[in-house]
Amino acid sequence: SEDTRARVQAAIQELGYRPSAVARSMVAGQTHTLGCVSPNLTDYTLANNIEGAQAEARRLGYFVLTASAAFEADVEPLLDEMLQRRIDGLLVVNPLADGRHRFFAPLVDRGLPVTYLNNTPRNGRVSSVRCDDRDGGHQATRYLLELGHRSVATIAGPSNEECTLDRLEGYRQALREADLPVEVRLQVAGDWSATSGYHATRRLLETGIAFSAIFAQNDQMAVGAIRALREVGRVVPGDVSVIGFDDIPLASYFDPPLTTLRQPMKESGAHAARLLVATILDPDRAPEQMQIRAQLVERSSCAPPRQDV
Repeated sequence: SEDTRARVQAAIQELGYRPSAVARSMVAGQTHTLGCVSPNLTDYTLANNIEGAQAEARRLGYFVLTASAAFEADVEPLLDEMLQRRIDGLLVVNPLADGRHRFFAPLVDRGLPVTYLNNTPRNGRVSSVRCDDRDGGHQATRYLLELGHRSVATIAGPSNEECTLDRLEGYRQALREADLPVEVRLQVAGDWSATSGYHATRRLLETGIAFSAIFAQNDQMAVGAIRALREVGRVVPGDVSVIGFDDIPLASYFDPPLTTLRQPMKESGAHAARLLVATILDPDRAPEQMQIRAQLVERSSCAPPRQDV
């Protein structure tokens, strides 16, 4: 009755009562705990993914037990630890960066809900959330082409990462749509660091091929590219336009402020947590693959090309 409910609520308030998660799990058969395995916890994108997932999980009444596994060999011991703690579901960040994905299929076979973040599952058996990186690469390159650039270089990320390959394909697609050649020598690789962006740009300059714009696949490589261009007397954006990807907090403070693609990092994590909890609550729910579009953020590092370039 309403009277009894009011008295119970008053007692809760007076005593400062909090429900016991252990006791609740014994009654309900769940621990309301999610596991999360990530290659690291320091990368800006991954850290924001996880922060978004944790916030949404808490809102839904779940605690996230997070651990990093830098190498494939680190994954299995971490999974054993999490399973001993009776996690209700598992969120996996970048599962296709190496062979670690092989550890998750047996868990799915045993009925453990699993959701991928930043990768699309190869067999479609689990739900996933990721940025639409192909569209992002296409947006960045098309923006430069619409400014009038006809020789656009790109600095890609590591070739083993799905986002790298998709952003590269978006770059190539935009060039093909504009009836422009896809010049292999204008496609160089970095490792996401500013240092790698610097050295990649030096390699581009050494080719002797004229280019008036660079699409760097993340903001850190973009700032490294700007440094390398300045060292050889190239002005950004007067001589070379530079566009990045991610929109990290410092992007608007670079010199010049960086035009970039804003990646929905926390939103992706929150969506992944929601999909995972939905699968826990309804094990027969069909897997869902979700892609979230990046947004162009225009600043001062891009401009129409000089007429003599």
